[in-house]
Amino acid sequence: MPPPPVPPELSELEPSVYRFILKHSFKQQIVLLLLTLSSFPFLYYSLDLPKTIVNKAIKEDAPFPQHLLGVEFDRVPYLLTLCGVFIALVLINGAFKYFINTYKGQLGERMLRRFRYSLYQRLLRFPLSYFHKNSSAQIIPMITVECEQLGGFIGDAFNLPLFQGGQLLTMLFFLFVQDPILGVAAIALYPVQGYIIPKLQFKVNQLGKQRVRTMRVVADKVQESAAGIVEIQANDTVKLHLTDFAQIMGRIYDIRFEVYQRKFFAKFLNNLINQLTPFFFYSIGGYLVIRHSLSFGALVAVIAAYKDLASPWKELLDFYQIKENSRITYEQIVEQFQPSGMTDAQLLLAEPEKVMPLTGELSVANLSLAEDDRSRVVDAVSFTAKLDEHVAIIGQSGSGKSELALLLARLVRPSSGRITVGGADLAELPVAVIGRRIGYTGAVPYLFAGTLRDNLLLGLRHVPLRPAAYDDGAARRRSRQLVEARASGNIDFDLHADWIDYESAGVADRKQLMDRVSEVLARLGFEEDVYGLGLRGRLDPTAQPELAGRLLEARRALAERLADEGIKNLVETYDPDRYNTNASVAENLLFGTPIGPTFELDALADNIHVRRVLDRLGLTEDLVETGRQVAATMTEMFAGLPPEHEFFEQFSFIGANELPEFAAILTTAESGGVGALDPEQRDKLLSLPFKLIAARHRLGVLDEHMQLRILEARRAFREGLAEAARSQIEFFDPARYNAAAPLQDNILFGKIAYGEADAMVRVPQVLRDVLDSLSLRSAVIDVGLDYHVGTAGSRLSPAQRQRAAMTRALLKRPDLLILNEATSALDAPAQAKVMAGLRHEMAGRGLIWVLHRASLARNFDRVLVMSGGKLQEQGRFEDLDRKDSLTAMLMAAE
Repeated sequence: MPPPPVPPELSELEPSVYRFILKHSFKQQIVLLLLTLSSFPFLYYSLDLPKTIVNKAIKEDAPFPQHLLGVEFDRVPYLLTLCGVFIALVLINGAFKYFINTYKGQLGERMLRRFRYSLYQRLLRFPLSYFHKNSSAQIIPMITVECEQLGGFIGDAFNLPLFQGGQLLTMLFFLFVQDPILGVAAIALYPVQGYIIPKLQFKVNQLGKQRVRTMRVVADKVQESAAGIVEIQANDTVKLHLTDFAQIMGRIYDIRFEVYQRKFFAKFLNNLINQLTPFFFYSIGGYLVIRHSLSFGALVAVIAAYKDLASPWKELLDFYQIKENSRITYEQIVEQFQPSGMTDAQLLLAEPEKVMPLTGELSVANLSLAEDDRSRVVDAVSFTAKLDEHVAIIGQSGSGKSELALLLARLVRPSSGRITVGGADLAELPVAVIGRRIGYTGAVPYLFAGTLRDNLLLGLRHVPLRPAAYDDGAARRRSRQLVEARASGNIDFDLHADWIDYESAGVADRKQLMDRVSEVLARLGFEEDVYGLGLRGRLDPTAQPELAGRLLEARRALAERLADEGIKNLVETYDPDRYNTNASVAENLLFGTPIGPTFELDALADNIHVRRVLDRLGLTEDLVETGRQVAATMTEMFAGLPPEHEFFEQFSFIGANELPEFAAILTTAESGGVGALDPEQRDKLLSLPFKLIAARHRLGVLDEHMQLRILEARRAFREGLAEAARSQIEFFDPARYNAAAPLQDNILFGKIAYGEADAMVRVPQVLRDVLDSLSLRSAVIDVGLDYHVGTAGSRLSPAQRQRAAMTRALLKRPDLLILNEATSALDAPAQAKVMAGLRHEMAGRGLIWVLHRASLARNFDRVLVMSGGKLQEQGRFEDLDRKDSLTAMLMAAE
């Protein structure tokens, strides 16, 4: 079993990158330094050995036999032994480099993970006002892209200068040992490089800062354009935005081009200086060899050593540039992640042993909230309310009512004043208490990408409560994950554990929880929507074979019910031996549901296997001719009709904008026949019959003979389909559940007949009656809960998102529920139903509701009336509903 998790640690950021490195990786840096120092003796001997080989083993006048470690060697054995030692030293040096580089790479990645985690943890502490003033597009690249280079630098921060500097000093020591003059020649130009390069790099660093800031503006602009695409196109400001973007791109180009100029000039200068040094070796060294002041072997070793000397020197110069870039990057990022007003880290992460219910009284004293310009949007508000009262807050837009709700939920910190609950200061309660005992829903709730179920149960997932079950292999992987998480200072909770707090929801297990979900959905009028999502949802029959079997039973029951009521003709079922006149030619040919793009219905005419089948059966030319007839009929029928005419809806396979293209194809076909068309034009005509539905498009081209030929093509298509391609289609089978088709299509197992009176109303109703009679409604709702809501809930309507958010808040059974215009997207009857359901759910518990219509406050225990940031009136609705009162004025303005 993996070890138990530990509470998350606070991730504070150090002001400088080196302090961050030393604080979190001091021991690991020491290990790296010791390994690096240990490698230097081997490096030195590998440099000195070539001289020994040349002077003592290869040189003709070398004396023999030679002695090595007490063993006597002749010339050839001695040469081979020294070469073997040289290979061993190469392997040892390579092993040192491999281990050191791997260790520092691991260290760098762990530290980068820690840094990103720290940034994200701080992001969760940002005040709400920060996100109102700053774009998230500027934050995202800081966490993802900008800090990427820090991973490489952190591992090198101390090791690289020591390793490369040590190599450099070792080689220089070797050069000076061979000849002091050559040693001086080797380092003669280093002071020049050490002075000039940093000067040039300073300006490059400043340009780098400008580039980073400008790229954040680019990210902001791209996100803003994506979010405002409707306004851009609706107001024809495309060219304005393109011009604005091009100007920013111009600034980035100027900055980057200047960086290239300065950076490559520095490289040119550095390379030029490096090439001057060998001149001294060849001239001075050659002269010393000629004068017999230096051995030839020593000169060869010196030249070889200098060749290796260039690498560590270059690495040190590059390291200086990387160090400066990393320092600037770190400081800029840290600066952005230190806004004022952040939530205290202890309050964010504290986990009480038991979260006690909030009881007593909510007391608000002199509560104020000031904007940056110091104007007060909430001004000295004071009131008290018991935690079993239902309180309505009303007022005009901008009255401060919404801001007051945010203050009461502690989503915004007040500028002054105090809120207490049962005598406890709200500002001192940990998030674990606020988030579990107080519920909040606004007018524009956020739903996370994932299933509807995940979003509804989000308020019950605080900490892992029951460990996940792992086999031996998975348990070992989980243990490794824990080790890495802790080594990186990350939270080590298991995402796959059971996080659901059943006690908080007032249930004992998952089945009771799902029953409770259905109850709340019904209470808020959301159950029917989720039921509809379930009918459109998909089910994996291998994961839920019992449910799939029951749905097949519903398929049979529906067919019997339709027959019993004499309306069997309203659904044309799929039959392998019959052509379905309410399905398209493509659907009849495929006779299944495509999985993936290979056999997509809209492009089925372009599929290679389909083409081969049509060619073999002689159907291709006939379908092209059918397409020509359809195109001729459509161009004649649509001539002069406006694009919004109902015919374009009925014959949706040809759009108004495509008519000129088909008219040109018909002109070519009339003059030279179908054979005169080019392949692209033939493909256009061939695609038209695939979209025809015989019962809907009564054009006289899909007669019984053609239908029989398509049935023949259906059989040939399936028989000739390659085994690998069969996984791309889920074929229709009366005895099998179709995993690729929606749940409703599986039960219908056919097409609703086109043109039959009330078919689109009666069939779904009968289907629902059948599901109810088989007690499958809850199962359908369960499938609906697995519906993917899309990014920010974009696949749900605004009203559905509001209902989902209120359901989420109710499921955790808060002691105090704060709703901030949470039903503004609902129509009046739906608002009334939701309000009644919510008040019933919150009976005996606190409910504070910011209403967008004052008349809705009629059924609340108390009413607070806001105006100009002040609490102008409070009391019972009956007492406030008097002539000339602010409440009466608000209702009159509705």
